[in-house]
Amino acid sequence: MRRLLHALTGAALFAAAGLTALATPNVASAADCTPAQVVANGGFESGSSPWTAPSGAITADSGQSAHAGSSYAWLDGYGSTHTDTLSQSVALPTGCGTATLGFWLHVDTAETTASTAYDKLTVKLGSTTLATYSNLDAQAGYVHKTVDVSAFAGQTVTLAFTGVEDSSLQTSFVLDDVTLDASGGTTPPQPGDPTRTPAAPGYTVDLTSDASGGSWTGHESVTFTNASPTPLNEVYLRLWDNWHGSCPSTPITVTNVTGGTPAPLSVNCTALKVTLPAPLAQGGSGTVGFDLAITVPSGADRFGRDGAFNFIGNALPVLAIRDAAGWHLDPYTNNGESFYSVASDFTVTLDHPSGLLVPATGTSVDTPGAAGRTVTKATASKVRDFAWGAGPFTRISGTSAAGVKVNVYSVAGISAADAKSMLSTATSAVDAHAQRFGAYPYGELDAVIDNNFWFGGMEYPGFVLDLVSTTALTHEIGHQWWYGIVGDDEYNSPWLDEAFTDYATDLALGKTGNGCWNSVSWASSAEKITNSMAYWDANSSRYSTVVYGYGKCALHDLRRTIGDTAMTTLLRNYAQAHWYGVSTTAEFKAAAQAATTVDLTSFWSQHRIDG
Repeated sequence: MRRLLHALTGAALFAAAGLTALATPNVASAADCTPAQVVANGGFESGSSPWTAPSGAITADSGQSAHAGSSYAWLDGYGSTHTDTLSQSVALPTGCGTATLGFWLHVDTAETTASTAYDKLTVKLGSTTLATYSNLDAQAGYVHKTVDVSAFAGQTVTLAFTGVEDSSLQTSFVLDDVTLDASGGTTPPQPGDPTRTPAAPGYTVDLTSDASGGSWTGHESVTFTNASPTPLNEVYLRLWDNWHGSCPSTPITVTNVTGGTPAPLSVNCTALKVTLPAPLAQGGSGTVGFDLAITVPSGADRFGRDGAFNFIGNALPVLAIRDAAGWHLDPYTNNGESFYSVASDFTVTLDHPSGLLVPATGTSVDTPGAAGRTVTKATASKVRDFAWGAGPFTRISGTSAAGVKVNVYSVAGISAADAKSMLSTATSAVDAHAQRFGAYPYGELDAVIDNNFWFGGMEYPGFVLDLVSTTALTHEIGHQWWYGIVGDDEYNSPWLDEAFTDYATDLALGKTGNGCWNSVSWASSAEKITNSMAYWDANSSRYSTVVYGYGKCALHDLRRTIGDTAMTTLLRNYAQAHWYGVSTTAEFKAAAQAATTVDLTSFWSQHRIDG
């Protein structure tokens, strides 16, 4: 969730001349690197080969559960002196500048200590210890772990997980979906990874509300294509707002599924696996449909109800992504975002009482419905999600200098002067960001203003929730580019949208960030700008400081390192190259290096930007 920064640095905007698109710098060929995922059977679905493991360690036993699929590796858990080792030989290709080990780890324990590591899991590549975990890392579910192993490029080494228990009180180390991705030669990896699937989703939704706009029922269908050479046997729908309920009693209900066979809800009722009737080959298309019911809970939240006003974000089930790391089934986080999706098309029809205004993602057209009702049809192309509101809002509208229609919807208690101020902020911000990164492509922009939002602000494509705050609204509108147009995996790489958006906000508001990197103080050696939400949920007091504050200061520092003109060109070209695509840390680092003759190796290390 997008939090307001309490300390904003800088004084004046650097001169941003030359903002027209420039040619991408010439770079050498990356033919010396063949990107590869080198761990075989990392999901343990094909038996034990080529792993070396104790008998029974690779299992589908009901005593634990898989992160995805049905099988996993279970080390230790005996409650007595015991050692289990899981290993396989891996060959990292030569010439690849980036290699990342990733795995999902679940630790459960009978140990009661909060300070002593009695039982330990050690992760090694060759003779090098990469990471150590213990009974102190126990959590209710899986946590995704990543380790930079770029130094092993060109080597054939043994990857090993070794769990050691002491003489009493069991600790289980459960592993699944192990990957080791090597990529990144001398050319930035190109966007549009062909293994990112399902691709090109098209959502069609028809919903009818009750008198309050807080309860909706109807039907949703999604058509998709398998972009991967690996057959698609199933898809997962993310029912994100079920986090707000008490599983299995949930505010989002899916019934009467067609186009596949649904499994029981998983991941705290936020994931619904649908097995397809037959494997979908590369280029093949499928459609899944279902009846949908939504009940908005009380509370001024991104999915919530504040008096007569409903805010309905993340309520439509959307497809999860499968990529080289497997299915992304991360848990919901209330501290930030878990959302990772490809650009999609939405056609959403909302039948509601005429007394309710319904701001929404996309371009909306209202037509008369049954007596006393209005049908709002919203269409949106190349967006990552769809959100809307419903209530007796007060609306004012305007048009930015570049021609973008902006609507400000205010709840009761927002003054006319504040609404007008937010309209002025929004029209200025949308043009400022567009000038730097590329024209706003979504037609109109709706801003919903409520000073009761505890989280400051929240972004969806073409639709933002916010307080009366120039800084916060400029930030949320910046997310239309950094998350909306240039996507990212928000759970595993939150800095790619938050830091970039806060940097863009500084520029739009005339803040240079001079000297802000000088105030950096790390809480531990494990703290990095590029940490995932799993880390930040465990260290929530540091999330805003590091991801927003240190992240944007690192980008200001990068600008000072490579020069204003180079940084301006880099970000515009990077946005254009990833337009409607997905950004990764490795791609941005490679693009930044290609934009300058300065060796940035020490820069990334100093600023703790891994990946």
